[in-house]
Amino acid sequence: MGVSRAALSQNLKALEQRLNVKLLYRTTRDMSLTDEGLHLFEALQPALASIERAVRNIGTAPSEPAGLLRINTSRVAAKSLLEPHLDEFFSRYPKLKLEIVMDDGMSNIIADGCDAGIRLGEHLAEHMVALPITPMLEMAVCGSPAYFEAHGKPQTPADLTNHNCLSYRFVNGSIFHWEFAEPENKSRTFVVEPHGCLTTNDDEGMVRAGLQSVGLIQHMELAVRPHLKAGTLVRVLENWSMPFTGFYLYVPSREQMAAKVRALIDFLVEKREALAAESIT
Repeated sequence: MGVSRAALSQNLKALEQRLNVKLLYRTTRDMSLTDEGLHLFEALQPALASIERAVRNIGTAPSEPAGLLRINTSRVAAKSLLEPHLDEFFSRYPKLKLEIVMDDGMSNIIADGCDAGIRLGEHLAEHMVALPITPMLEMAVCGSPAYFEAHGKPQTPADLTNHNCLSYRFVNGSIFHWEFAEPENKSRTFVVEPHGCLTTNDDEGMVRAGLQSVGLIQHMELAVRPHLKAGTLVRVLENWSMPFTGFYLYVPSREQMAAKVRALIDFLVEKREALAAESIT
């Protein structure tokens, strides 16, 4: 057991002192249990067997992903990267259960009891292993066809002063400023403060307002891609977009990684490749 005879002897003496009873008869050649020692051993033996069995079962856990997988994620990542693929995920891993904890702030996934977290690359927690699960992303300025028919399309970010630009408020209370990069020099970036009739801390509510022709929105292209494909939203100022680091899956460690966590990594990396191919086409 990797315990020296001297250490074992000291531990046994300490136990006898704590119980105020002699558990073993000792001589220089032999030892045997006292009646009290025998009673204690017989009472503890089932518990010791249960502990040994539990340790053995953990050490020989099946490689098939199973059990509860808790993921801490921002709302936009959950709705863009997880929710569209739940049926496929559970079909592939029928013994897995998911708990999705939506949190737009920075959380300590270990303290919160989660197995993994999804955040934008620039917002990763320290001392975590990070794996990219999306390609580079862009912010998209878009509006409904009816809005553009009524108000025209902006040709440059400066034209936004003549448009109703809807605002998103972060959980910390600040307003998101729309981000742009000069078409000829993407390293030269700048922001524009949106001014419009609506401010919300619900990104989906902001998108719904855009769909109702209330005003223009700026959101991750990934989040509004279904609406752009359907034609219910139209993108403008695309050549002014500023690419940025996408979402990462972060986990506490690569060592002794559970099969359920490895399954999540493999699945999301597979979807990352599909997203990259989709953005190219």
